Amino acid sequence: MTERPAISGIEPYSFEDMLDILDELDVPGYKAEIVRGGFVLSPWSKGYYHRVMEQVCEQLKPYLPEGHHISCGPFLYVFPGDACAYGPDVHAAHEQVFETESNRLDGEALSFVAELTSPSTRNDDLTGKVEVYAGAGVPVYLILDMQQQEATVYGSPSAKEYQIRIKKPFGERLPIPDPFGCILDTSQFHRPKKNTQS
Repeated sequence: MTERPAISGIEPYSFEDMLDILDELDVPGYKAEIVRGGFVLSPWSKGYYHRVMEQVCEQLKPYLPEGHHISCGPFLYVFPGDACAYGPDVHAAHEQVFETESNRLDGEALSFVAELTSPSTRNDDLTGKVEVYAGAGVPVYLILDMQQQEATVYGSPSAKEYQIRIKKPFGERLPIPDPFGCILDTSQFHRPKKNTQS
């Protein structure tokens, strides 16, 4: 499911065709996105990711730009110029972007995105999504690398890159760039301790 599908083995689907197919996909236990013109499936998040996502929302909520909302709900943001459609783990956007019956939201309306990596999505979270989010002008992109237990935040987008990049291990305080201008406490982002009792 990572290759760009073809119609009759000759012509690739258009981005709109792929969005229509995405609407019809039934893949229990997986989340489907469009990455550079191909479908990519990733497993549902581990339970403790919910705690981390909720903490990100709670800490950033007081610093949201006026009229913006933050959520960890499953919404699809589209980036037609990059043939990408992402369902970010945590996202903030202006309230007007949600006033639609469409399930395809404008990626350029985002003010903040956070992705929590999994082994299957980590590479794209760390590389491809940086370019796409920067190119769409998303002011702040936060990557929580759940495998390496570290956080990287990007700010000040320009073309296909960000001018600001700050990395901290989980447990440290991470400055979040404008328009938030706050500090994110990552001390509770670690994976749960294993129960050693028999």
